[in-house]
Amino acid sequence: MQLTPSVAAVARVAYLSSDAVVDSPSEFSQYWKSLSWNALHVASLLSYTVSSSSALIRLYLAFRLSARPLSSHRSREISPMLCPPHVGPYFIHSSGAQQAHDNALLASRLARTERKAVIHVFHVGNENDKSSPRSPIPRPNSPSPRHVNGFVNGVANGHANGYANSHSPSAVTQRGADRQRQTPRSLSILLPQAFGGLRSSAEATTTLLRRPQRAFARHGHDDPHTVIFGLGHVNVDFDVDGVSYVNASLLSPLPPLVFSPPSWTPFFLDIASLLQRRDAEDRPAVHSAYLGNTCGLQPEDIATFLKATTASKASVRTRLGASIASLSTLPQVPHIPKHESSYTRILSHLFGERLEISNSPSLVPLQGEFATNPEFALGRIRGMVEERAELIKAVQALLQDSERSPEVHSLLSRWILAKDDVTKGPRIGSEVIAALQSEGDHSAATRILSLREHFKVKSRWIIGSDAWSYDLGASGLHHAIASNLNVNVLLLDTLPYTTRNTSDPNRRKHDIGLYAMNHGDVYVASIAVYSSYGQVLQALVEADKFDGPSVVLAYLPYTTEDTTALDLLKETKLAVDSGYWPLYRWDPSKEVAGKEPFSLDSDAVKNDLKAFLDRQNHLSQLVRAKPMLPPELVTSLGETVKAERKKRAQQAYAELLSGIDAPPLLILYASDSGAAEKKAKRLAGRAQARRLSTTIATMDTMDVDALSHEEHVVFISSTAGQGEPPQNGRAFFKLLNAALATGSAPLAKLKYSVFGMGDSHYWPRPEDAQYYNKPGKDLDAKLAALGGERFADLGLGDDQDEDGAETGYKLWEPWIWKAFGVDSIEVHEAEPEPITNEHIKAASSYLRGTIAEGLEDTSTGALAASDTQLTKFHGIYQQDDRDIRDEREAQGVDPAYSFMIRVRLPGGVCTPAQWLAMDQIADEHGTGHFKLTTRQTFQFHGVIKKHLKPSIQAINRALLDTLAACGDVNRNVLCSAIPSLSKLHAQVFAFAKGVSEHLLPRTTAYHEIWLEKKLVAGEALKDFEPLYGEFYLPRKFKIAVAVPPTNDVDVFANDVGFIAIVDERGGLAGFNVTVGGGMGVTHGNKKTYPRTGSILGFVTPEQGTIVSEKIMLVQRDNGNRADRKNARLKYTIDRMGLDTFKEAVEKLLGFQFQPARPYAFDRNIDDFGWQTGEDGKHHFTCFIENGRVQDEPGREFKTALQEIAKIHKGEFRLTANQHLIISNIMTAELPKIKRLLSHYKLDNLNFTGLRLSSSACVAFPTCGLAMAESERYLPLLIDKVEKICEENGLRNDSIVMRMTGCPNGCARPYVAEVAFIGKAPGTYLMLLGGGYYGQRLNKIYRESVSEPEILAILGPMIKRYALERRDGERFGDFVIRAGYISPTIEGKAWYEGMGGEGPYREISA
Repeated sequence: MQLTPSVAAVARVAYLSSDAVVDSPSEFSQYWKSLSWNALHVASLLSYTVSSSSALIRLYLAFRLSARPLSSHRSREISPMLCPPHVGPYFIHSSGAQQAHDNALLASRLARTERKAVIHVFHVGNENDKSSPRSPIPRPNSPSPRHVNGFVNGVANGHANGYANSHSPSAVTQRGADRQRQTPRSLSILLPQAFGGLRSSAEATTTLLRRPQRAFARHGHDDPHTVIFGLGHVNVDFDVDGVSYVNASLLSPLPPLVFSPPSWTPFFLDIASLLQRRDAEDRPAVHSAYLGNTCGLQPEDIATFLKATTASKASVRTRLGASIASLSTLPQVPHIPKHESSYTRILSHLFGERLEISNSPSLVPLQGEFATNPEFALGRIRGMVEERAELIKAVQALLQDSERSPEVHSLLSRWILAKDDVTKGPRIGSEVIAALQSEGDHSAATRILSLREHFKVKSRWIIGSDAWSYDLGASGLHHAIASNLNVNVLLLDTLPYTTRNTSDPNRRKHDIGLYAMNHGDVYVASIAVYSSYGQVLQALVEADKFDGPSVVLAYLPYTTEDTTALDLLKETKLAVDSGYWPLYRWDPSKEVAGKEPFSLDSDAVKNDLKAFLDRQNHLSQLVRAKPMLPPELVTSLGETVKAERKKRAQQAYAELLSGIDAPPLLILYASDSGAAEKKAKRLAGRAQARRLSTTIATMDTMDVDALSHEEHVVFISSTAGQGEPPQNGRAFFKLLNAALATGSAPLAKLKYSVFGMGDSHYWPRPEDAQYYNKPGKDLDAKLAALGGERFADLGLGDDQDEDGAETGYKLWEPWIWKAFGVDSIEVHEAEPEPITNEHIKAASSYLRGTIAEGLEDTSTGALAASDTQLTKFHGIYQQDDRDIRDEREAQGVDPAYSFMIRVRLPGGVCTPAQWLAMDQIADEHGTGHFKLTTRQTFQFHGVIKKHLKPSIQAINRALLDTLAACGDVNRNVLCSAIPSLSKLHAQVFAFAKGVSEHLLPRTTAYHEIWLEKKLVAGEALKDFEPLYGEFYLPRKFKIAVAVPPTNDVDVFANDVGFIAIVDERGGLAGFNVTVGGGMGVTHGNKKTYPRTGSILGFVTPEQGTIVSEKIMLVQRDNGNRADRKNARLKYTIDRMGLDTFKEAVEKLLGFQFQPARPYAFDRNIDDFGWQTGEDGKHHFTCFIENGRVQDEPGREFKTALQEIAKIHKGEFRLTANQHLIISNIMTAELPKIKRLLSHYKLDNLNFTGLRLSSSACVAFPTCGLAMAESERYLPLLIDKVEKICEENGLRNDSIVMRMTGCPNGCARPYVAEVAFIGKAPGTYLMLLGGGYYGQRLNKIYRESVSEPEILAILGPMIKRYALERRDGERFGDFVIRAGYISPTIEGKAWYEGMGGEGPYREISA
C-alpha cells in the first residue's frame, strides 16, 4: 500500500516528537521500515500507531494507559465511532491530511505537558491529498511557546460515523409551537471553554504552525432554528435561512455532561447529553444522519434533507450529500449459519409480515455492527413500545376533538378496541391513516401519521446465543426479563450433547429456563426442532400471545455448517431422551386461570428442573384445603413384598449350600442377536450339572476391580457391526482399554478362557479380514496383557462352518471341563429344550400369553420377551430408541422402550375420517408423525406402553384394526392403486379385502386384551383357529394383487401373488397365481436367499380366495418349524419342488389350475400427478419421500393432508411405494383441493426420476434389527447420486433405488435396479441388476461399500449408461448387458456370480 500524505505526516510527527514509538501492524508500518532506530530505555513520551480495526481490540490497553504520557494515532478506515472518545482524557478527530498533520503535533504536545493519553483518529485518505510544507517539530524537552487559543478544523472530504468516507451529522432542531428565531442559546454551551492544559497546548501549536485551530468551526445563519453538527466538514458555500453548521474536531473533553453516554454512538449522544441542560419545553429535537460528499449542494437540498430527517423513523438515517463511491469497508451483513435459519424460517412462516427480528443482521448496513447486539435490540424494542403507547395516547386525544368527522371518530374508536388484534388492528389502522390524510393537514393528526407504522401489531423477537447463560445476573437477558416488555427472546444452544463435558470447567453454564421461571412472570419454553416440530410451533405461538417477556430456549446441536441434519437429529434425540434438554412450556398466565402452568413435552427432565417443579407442587399443596398425599405415604409395604424377600432369601441360602466345596465359575457374555447368550446359558447349565458353582451375567455388569477378585471366568462374545463388541459388552471393553492405558496388571490372579463367534465371510475383502471374530480375539489379547492366565485356549465359532458356530464350540467346550477336572463326569440329565417361537405360540392360549398382565406392570416400559413375540400377531412390535441406547445404559437405566403399531388396511384404502383419526393418534399417542409403509398401511412409532391400549382402541373406533398386521399369519393384503381404472380397481380392491378378511385369525384374545371384551362363559368356551391351529404358520405370509401393466405392489416378491387378467370389456376375468416370492436373507448364511414367485396357473375371481387359503394350508403343514431362517414358503417350494407343491394345493382344492394367461408389466413405480378416472373423478398422486408424513419447515405435509381430509369427500389410497393418492375427487371440489396442494407445496413433483423411484425402510433409531441407517440416510445419498445423473442428462430417467437397514428386505430391495442393504453403521451390501418392473432379482455386486465407494462406483457406471444405453433399455438391464453383473435366474442361484463379472469382479478374502 502506498503511503498517503496523512499517514506520512502523522508518522513523521510521531517519530520526531516522541521518545519511543510502538506500532501495531498498520498503514504506518511501511514508514517505520524506512527509518533507522535507536533503543531508548526511558521514554517520557510514547507514540502508539495503530489501525482502527486493531485499536478496537486494544481498547482496554488504552484505557489502562490513559493516565500515562501516550500519544495514540489511529488510522481511520472503519470509524472513529469504534474508538470511543471516553476511553482516554483527550480525543481528537482529523478529516484531511492538513488537519491530521496539525492535530498530530497538538496530540504530542498535549500528551507530554499533561502526562495523559491523547487519542488522535484521522482518515488515511489517498495519495492525492495535500498537506502543508513540513514544519519544524520541537524536539523533546524543547521550550513550549504560549500564544493564542484555538484549534483548526480540516478541509473538505469528511468521513463516516461508522462508515468509511461518509459522515454522521446530528441535526438539532428547535421544536415547539413557537419556532421563532432566537439567539443561539443552543450554541453557547457548546463552544469550547478554557480547559487548562488543552488551551496551553493549542496555543503552542498555533504559534508553531501559524494556523488557527478551532474545536468547533461554525458558519451559516447567525440566528438558527436548526444546527447541523458534522463529524467532518459540511462543505457548503451558501446560507440557508435558519440553518447553521458546526464541524467538530475535538470530541473529548466536551463541556460538562449531564450523563455519561454509552460508547456505541458517542458523538450523537454527546450532543444529546449537552442539550439535557435545557428546559424540556425549550429543548430541541436531535436526529442522526449520514454526511456524504457535500460538494455541489444547493439550498433546496438542505431543505429536503431537514424535512426527511424530521419525518423519518428513529431507526432509519437520512443522508446529506451524495453517497460516497468507496464503500469497501461498510459493515457487511453477518453470515448466518445455515442450520440456524431453521428457526428463523419457522418464525417467518408463523408470523409473516408481523415478524420483526430486532437484532436482525440485515440491520447492520444501516445501523452498524452493534445492530445485532441483543442489548441494543432491547433498547430499540423499548423505544418502539413507547412510540406505540404514544400513538395510542394520540388517538385517544384525537377522539376528544369535536372537529373530527363521525367517520374518523368511528374508525379511531374501532381501532382502540381492536388495537391488539393481529388481523383487525392493522386493517382498521390503514383505514384511519387514509381518513386522516384525506381530511388534510391538521396539527392534531400530525403525530398519529408520523407514528403510522405502529398501527400494526408486531411480533418482536431478539435472537441470541447461550452466551447469556454464563453471567445471567449481569447479562442483557436479566434486563429483558425484568423489563416487563412484550418481547420474545429466542436463545439458540448449539452445544452438542456428546461434547457437553468438554467445555471450560471454570465457566459455569446456568440454566436460563430455571432463571426465567423463578422470576415468576415470564413465559418460558424449551424446544428442539429436530425432536418435536409441533411442540416448536405451539411454543412459539404461545410466546407471541403471552403479554410480557417470553424466553424460548431452542436446541440446535452443531459444530460446523458441514454438520449433517442426521447428526443434528441424533444429538437432539440423545439430549432430549436423556433429560439433558427437556422439552417443556411454562405459561404463568395459566396459573392465574387456575390451570397447570407447566407442560412437559418430553419424557425426561433434569434434576434441577424437577426440583423446581417439586417446590412449585409443594407450594400448591400448602394452599389446598385437602392435600393430595401419594399412596406410598399412607399404606404399608405389603405382604407381597415380604413374601418375595423371603423367597429370595431361601433361594440364596440354597445356592450357598450347593456351592460349598464346588469350584466357582463365572460366565460373562456379550450378545446382540441372542446366539452368544444361548451358548452361555447352555454352558452354565452343563457346569451346574457337573456340580460347579456357576454364575452367569453380561460383560457390562462387571468392572476390572471386581474381575480381579474372580478365579475362573469364561467369556463368550459374538461380533457386531464392523468387528465391534455387542451392545452389552462395549462398556466392559472400554474399561479394559482404560486399564491397559495405566500399564498395570490388575488381573494377575485371573484364569480365563474366551470363545468368540463370527462370520468369516461377512467381510469378504482381504483388507477387511481383521473384522472376523475381532471382539473375541481382542478380548483374549487384552486379558493376557492385563496379567490374566488362560486355562483354555481361545475358541472361535464360524457361521460358515457346516454347523455354524457349533462346530468350533464343540472343540472348545471339552477343554473347559478338563481344566476344572470334571471332564470324566458323565451328565445324563437331558438338557432343557430351547424355547422357540413355536413353544411360545403353543403355550399362548391363542395369542394371549401374559400380555394383559404385562400392560399393568408399571415398573418397566417393556413387556416380557415371550409376550413381545405374541404382540406381533396383534400388530405391535416392541422397540427402543437405539440413538440413545448406549447413553441410557451408561446411566444404568432401561432402554427407552416404545412400541410400533401397524394398522391392517387391505388394499391401502381409507376414508378421510379414518385419515384424520390416524393423524390424531400420531399426535396423542405417538411421535407426532407416522409412516406410510411398503405394505400400504399406517405405522406409528414411539408409542409407550401405557398408550398402547388407548391407541388400539382409537384405531378400532375408526373402524380399523391391527390384528394380523404382523406375526406368523397372513398379513396386510396389497392391491394396485390404478387410479385411472376406476371399475377395475373397485373389483380387485374388493377381492383383496375379501382375502384379508377370510384369512384373519379367529382368536378372541385381541378383543379381550385391547378392547376389554371378556368371554362371559369363562372356561366353558374355548378359542378355535380353523385355518391356523394353535401353532399358526411357521413364518409370515404375504399376499399381493397386481393389475398390469403396473406392478406397483411387486407381486413377485410376495408369498402369493394374483396378477389380474382383464377381459375384452375391461372387467376382471381372473388371476394368474404366483407362489414362493420372498425377500428376507441372513447375512453370510447361504442357506437363505431372496426369491421371486413362480406362476402356478390361472383361476377365476370366485376361486381366488379359496386358492389363497389352500396355498397357506400347504405351507402351514410343510413349512420348516425347526429353523425360522428357512421357514418361509419360498424354501418350502424349493424343498418340495414346484410341481409337487402345486399338486398338494390342487389336491386340497379339488380342481386344477388353468394355464396361465398372457400379461405384461412395464414398471413398478407410481404414476405421480393428476389423472382422471373412467367415471370422471380425479386423482392426485403425491410424492411422500419414504412415506414419512410429518411437518417440517417448507414441507408441512401432515398439516396439508389434515386440511385436505377435512374437506375431501372421496378416499385416500396408500401405495406400496410409500406414496399417497388423493382419490375420487369430484370436479366441484377440485379447485379447493388444488388450492390446498399448492399452498402447502404438496403438488410439487419437480424431483429427479431417481428420487421419485426410491424407497427406504425405517431402520434406525427404532427398528431393533437395523444394522445401518436407511430412511434417514437414503435422501442424503440420493442428493449426491442425482447430481451424477443430472451431469449425464438423466435427470428425468427413472432408476429404481432402494435401501434397507438390514437384510430382511422390508423395502423389497432385492428386486430393485440398485439396492443397498445395511451391514454395519455406514457400510452396505451393494446390489445391481434387478428388473425395472420387479420381474428379476438383483445380485450382490459389492459386499462392503461406504458412501465414497458407492459414488466412485456409480459415477462412471451412470455415465456409461447415459452414453451406451439402447432405446428403452433400463439401468438394471444395462448393467447386465455391459458385463457388470450376471442375471439372477432363480433364487437358489442368487449367490452365483456375486461380486461382479470379468474386470468388474471384486476379489474376496
